[in-house]
Amino acid sequence: MIKNDRQNISITLKKADSLLTKIQRMVDEDKYCIDIIQQNLAVIGLLKSANISLLGKHLNGCVKDAIKAKDAKRVDEIMDELLKIIKTAQNK
Repeated sequence: MIKNDRQNISITLKKADSLLTKIQRMVDEDKYCIDIIQQNLAVIGLLKSANISLLGKHLNGCVKDAIKAKDAKRVDEIMDELLKIIKTAQNK
């Protein structure tokens, strides 16, 4: 993974973590439910963004490398992994 990509993903995850802390405080302080929900949705958006970035890096790195190496066994493993991830994502 390129260092800049790793940094961007890390920043996105740190933002999500910070928002989760804020949400926990809001719940503890019995803040308005809709305000908490809006913050939850912001975290979900950040996590989805990080997931898409990670998937893109995986496709452009690991998958391409396996295909270039003509490593059929590894390509099959990666395809199985991707299908599992896609199925998991569809259930969320």
